[in-house]
Amino acid sequence: MAQKSLLRAGLGLLLFGMAYAILNQHLLTQSILYRAAAHDYDTAISSLFSFGIQGLLLLVAVVILPKSWFTGTLIFVAISSAVNITYGQLLNDTIDLQKMAWVLTEARQAGNAASEFAIPLMIAIGKLLLAILLLWGTRRAMRQPVKDFIQARLPRKTVSSVPVILIALLPSLVWPATGFGPEAAERNVYGYLATLVTAEPPPKRRNIAVAPQNGVGTDKILWIVDESVSHEIFSEIIKPGITETAIVDYGKVASMGNCSTPANVALRSGVNVRNVDEKTDLRTSPSIWGYARKAGYETTLIDGQVSGPPQNLLLAPERKLLDNYRAMKGGLRTDFKIAQHLNGLLKSDGRKFVLVLLRGVHFQYRDHFPREDLVAGSSIMTQYKQAVSYSKKGFFDELFKDTDRSEIAVFYTSDHGQNIGPGLLPHCSTQPVEAEFSVPLLAFLPPGKIADYTPQLPTSHSASQIFPTTLQLMGYPDTYAREEYDNDLNSSTAQYVWFGRGIFPVSDGGSIDINKPDDFPGR
Repeated sequence: MAQKSLLRAGLGLLLFGMAYAILNQHLLTQSILYRAAAHDYDTAISSLFSFGIQGLLLLVAVVILPKSWFTGTLIFVAISSAVNITYGQLLNDTIDLQKMAWVLTEARQAGNAASEFAIPLMIAIGKLLLAILLLWGTRRAMRQPVKDFIQARLPRKTVSSVPVILIALLPSLVWPATGFGPEAAERNVYGYLATLVTAEPPPKRRNIAVAPQNGVGTDKILWIVDESVSHEIFSEIIKPGITETAIVDYGKVASMGNCSTPANVALRSGVNVRNVDEKTDLRTSPSIWGYARKAGYETTLIDGQVSGPPQNLLLAPERKLLDNYRAMKGGLRTDFKIAQHLNGLLKSDGRKFVLVLLRGVHFQYRDHFPREDLVAGSSIMTQYKQAVSYSKKGFFDELFKDTDRSEIAVFYTSDHGQNIGPGLLPHCSTQPVEAEFSVPLLAFLPPGKIADYTPQLPTSHSASQIFPTTLQLMGYPDTYAREEYDNDLNSSTAQYVWFGRGIFPVSDGGSIDINKPDDFPGR
């Protein structure tokens, strides 16, 4: 009997070890194996000790708790682990506090991701179900031997569930407070959510220290930010169909992020590319809205991707700077309908600054043109080109129809590029390549401004230069715009900059994910 109990206990430990390895695959690999491989043995040993404690506590809960509490434990474990396993399966990376904040902001794209990455998601679900099944097997194998062991030493006594649960939850309280860790996949999501929910409100934005010149400035300024349109495909598909002539094409330009949210936040905030570092908090920037309002512009945000509140970490203090917000998600021809609406704004009276987020062609691409146009077996690249072509059909002609271009400045770009190929993540990868940053940039300018922003020498441009150029067009001093942010579009960028998912600090004194490469990002 004793030998049988030992065998069952051994089997249970084996099953639990397999389950725990599946649940924490990426965390264990990066925090222990990679650290040891890099000769960072202190971190590797500390992480091993951390996972050992958390694993032991989970094992105790799985084996000892009564059936109802065990079921609750499985649900608790499954929810947090599902986020970790899915994130790791899609991006081959571990999730942390800043990445959790990014996941929440990108939740609206979950439907697109689910259909585009069906196979990785199915693998993630399979891993989760297997781990849960192994935990159930652990309980089946070990519960009776452990129960017999306890009763033999504690006759007429039972183990209370409450202390077991409290002790099992202890790492969730102690680890974040002491800096010990990392927290395991079965629990970390709850801590991240609690931190985000209880985070301090965003800081106040800086006051604008300079005033625009009276009576100077272009009446209508538009930023049009497309979704997932690469420079290469723009040049092949869209550019040949643009009939406007008063434009400057800046060629291949570097976006400030290979993910939508950081790219958009950086564009709206403006970035002092020479001085930005990991302690910079873009939430304190006056933002383009603040500058526009001080210069007498009515501020408007139009979003063709949502039907509800603004996306891309547009927080309450920034929202207050908007005079108008319009969600215009509306089917395959959303972008054309937006062009019609913008045409009316360009013909209206008064100074207006408008930032537009087009529907564009976020993967999966076949969802952005009529289903009957889909050719069976067509490649991802073919579908991408079809989507881009359909998305921008008639857009620019409708935008500028019967308008007076003498007081209109329009900047057209994309949030990020695309890396197209079988099995590739098109953008937002953890090790981004040049194609993910490669975006177009056109400036449709008043005829009198064309020469001011047409480079005479070969230049290397970044999306960070749109902000200072716009300030100049609003009437702010040229020198201030260049020194406070970046060179204007008449010359090369002073410094390439791009941001990862953690573009905002999540606590006082926290760091952000900032990169300042010497060359075009991703090279």
